[in-house]
Amino acid sequence: MGKMNNVLKDEYFTWVSAAGKGRQGEGKGSERLAEYMTDVSRKLRIGNVVLDNRLILAPMAGVTDLPFRLLCREQGAGLVCMEMVSAKAIFFHNKNTENLMEIDPEEQPAALQLFGSDPDIISEMAKRIEEKPFSILDINMGCPVPKVVNNGEGSALMKNPKLVEEIITKTVKAIKKPVTIKIRKGFCDDLVNAVEIAKIAEGCGAAAVAVHGRTREQYYSGKADWDIIARVKASVSIPVIGNGDVTDGPSAKAMLEQTGCDGLMVGRAARGNPWIFQEILHYLENGQKDFKPSATEVRDTILRHAKMALRVKGEYTAVREMRKHIGWYTAGYPNSAALRRDINTMETFGELEKAVKTILWE
Repeated sequence: MGKMNNVLKDEYFTWVSAAGKGRQGEGKGSERLAEYMTDVSRKLRIGNVVLDNRLILAPMAGVTDLPFRLLCREQGAGLVCMEMVSAKAIFFHNKNTENLMEIDPEEQPAALQLFGSDPDIISEMAKRIEEKPFSILDINMGCPVPKVVNNGEGSALMKNPKLVEEIITKTVKAIKKPVTIKIRKGFCDDLVNAVEIAKIAEGCGAAAVAVHGRTREQYYSGKADWDIIARVKASVSIPVIGNGDVTDGPSAKAMLEQTGCDGLMVGRAARGNPWIFQEILHYLENGQKDFKPSATEVRDTILRHAKMALRVKGEYTAVREMRKHIGWYTAGYPNSAALRRDINTMETFGELEKAVKTILWE
């Protein structure tokens, strides 16, 4: 939680215990405390890693590849998380997995996320890859995708606290870098156990826990439950990172105030919008809401993104993977629907560049 004088600390625990009861604004010094919780200058320490700020790009399969992480880091993300990597795939020396783990010095600090369910394989693979230049190792315990869950991995792990304990314990002992976990509110409405899992993680030596305020059953539907994030924060002393429905500056400030979380993780709202990190930082600093890139900046960023993808993945893969990114970048622009339709038939960077320049101009 960082340095805090005793008066503020007492106020903090009184305030955070009232989360979800509509009483966070009560009590002496609540305004001063709210200012402390949303102070943009506060840094976040995870183990021995100190981030520039408390904003984190969430790991997203098929989205947070190297080019996109670089763009988000440039725009102010304090930490970027890589796409999740299968511990078993590393064990079997899968070539595509090696590509997923490529890290550029310009994006550091970066968190590498493993998923799996075998404590020995996860911990041994963590040790095998520890020399790679990632700063933090995260273990995925929140992925809701059926093919992951059906293997007993991702959010399915929340149904087995003993296995969670074994995975974290062995991994923390296996490597020197900080180990964190990403979880959900619970697996379903009948199994809401984020607090229990967070306490286990802390007891096993995890350096932080990220909490998505939805159950696996919800996937990404409905509203994220920020109360569970506040409850986790009030239950452990390691940093707690809030995730779910942070879509702009005001929602970022609201989560910090309502949950007391130490950091904010931005996921789907960053797709096609790496500027969201600057937007949040500006809002927390001076209340500025109207932070929007120009059409020219969007155009130039799309082309930079595509060129970086071209260098990393080659034209065939890069152009096809950019299709979804361009859809996100251009949503809401005139004629963007036509561009999204046409981009699905494009196979070269030249075609992509021409189409983007036609739609986005000022």
